[in-house]
Amino acid sequence: MSDASAPSERYRQGMATRRAVLGDSHVDRAQSASTEFDSPFQQLITEAAWGHVWSRPGWTKRERSIVTIALLAALGQDEEVAMHVRATANTGATREDVCEALLHVAIYAGVPAANHAIKIVKQVYAEMDAGRTA
Repeated sequence: MSDASAPSERYRQGMATRRAVLGDSHVDRAQSASTEFDSPFQQLITEAAWGHVWSRPGWTKRERSIVTIALLAALGQDEEVAMHVRATANTGATREDVCEALLHVAIYAGVPAANHAIKIVKQVYAEMDAGRTA
């Protein structure tokens, strides 16, 4: 008989990938802040985003990081942009990679979206350079 509350293999893979990209402290904070209300959402993103998409073999974590930052910038998801820029320390995406991604955002999603994302990215890099994490 299987335990219905046991995490699925996709969840376990997702958690490993999520930790590798975002870092243990970020994931631990997210888990400790999880409530009964958002627990299903946390499970969904761990399995779907991290266990399925981010764990696929076709692209490197660096490549996924670059694309993710561009998409989040285009969508105006400021907090997520900042989180994924901090994650570049773990994915190998360089500042040059992020700059190139934001140039694409400017052309394909609009200058205001790229301009706003650049402001966020510069702030995150300044925090990273100063040894601070948010």
